[in-house]
Amino acid sequence: MTSEATAAKQREIQDQVDKADKKQKPKEPGAMQAGARRYPEPPFPKVHQDKPGSEADLPLAPMYDAPFYKGSEKLKDKVALITGGDSGIGRSVAILFAREGADVAIVHLDEAEDAEATMAAVEKEGRRCLVIRGDVKDANFCRQAVEKTIKEFSSLDVLVNNAAFQVHTAEIADLTDEHFDETLKTNLYGYFYMAKAAVPHMKNGSAIINTGSVTGLEGSKELLDYSMTKGGIHAFTKALSSQLVPKGIRVNAIAPGPVWTPLNPSDKQAEDVAKFGSQTPMKRAAQPEEIAPAYVFLASPQMSSYITGEIIPIVGGY
Repeated sequence: MTSEATAAKQREIQDQVDKADKKQKPKEPGAMQAGARRYPEPPFPKVHQDKPGSEADLPLAPMYDAPFYKGSEKLKDKVALITGGDSGIGRSVAILFAREGADVAIVHLDEAEDAEATMAAVEKEGRRCLVIRGDVKDANFCRQAVEKTIKEFSSLDVLVNNAAFQVHTAEIADLTDEHFDETLKTNLYGYFYMAKAAVPHMKNGSAIINTGSVTGLEGSKELLDYSMTKGGIHAFTKALSSQLVPKGIRVNAIAPGPVWTPLNPSDKQAEDVAKFGSQTPMKRAAQPEEIAPAYVFLASPQMSSYITGEIIPIVGGY
């Protein structure tokens, strides 16, 4: 083909594309719905809560009970300790663990009503639930939480580090030392203290699952301190996993994107909450029950015995 013919062919292709560009664009599709049931789409209710947030008081209840999820004894007679287990992802994980045959201890800060609701949901699955109130920033409390769990259930097979503190700041100059300290000590010290207390009691086949975040992968300009801690959690996961391989204890992390829980309405202003999750390719936030099965996967020795040191992103298509 001559150069003139090639140039003509390229112009022809260009004309075809120009005509396609001028066609009326199809209507932008709504949020992706690919689950067992339909999940809420933005706009969400305009709501702002005081810390630490209350699931019971949210005008749009998070979907956590996964009614179409059928248990199959993946965690039969295991014992799990879940921090931040009163609401959000932690609550859904507690329920699915129970549905898979585990007894569960949940740690919460100050949300007694939410914790009672989680306990009732676990007991509805036919398993026992121990509720422990306290602050994971306190090393002594973390040791006591592990001791109480073992006293109640005689063992500890799965630790889920999930408790977190998050409040946005637009500028680094507005991030106070007190704010920075609270975020790091809750999100990093708490994970370290709980793991340190739990590991001596865990045996071959046990698992630690840490809750990271898409902010630890991508960063978030208004969550400078939170992003920093979540990136640290990812590194902690990889480092601890290598250390615990000889003991047969697997350590992994889940890195969720936006999830409809009390964490964000107790951080963002009401106008921002209404748009929560709309920036993802799926155009909506996840519901806790869409995240929790991944924790079952990582907790179960039948399902993930060859997986350790991994960060699993569940981010709505980022």
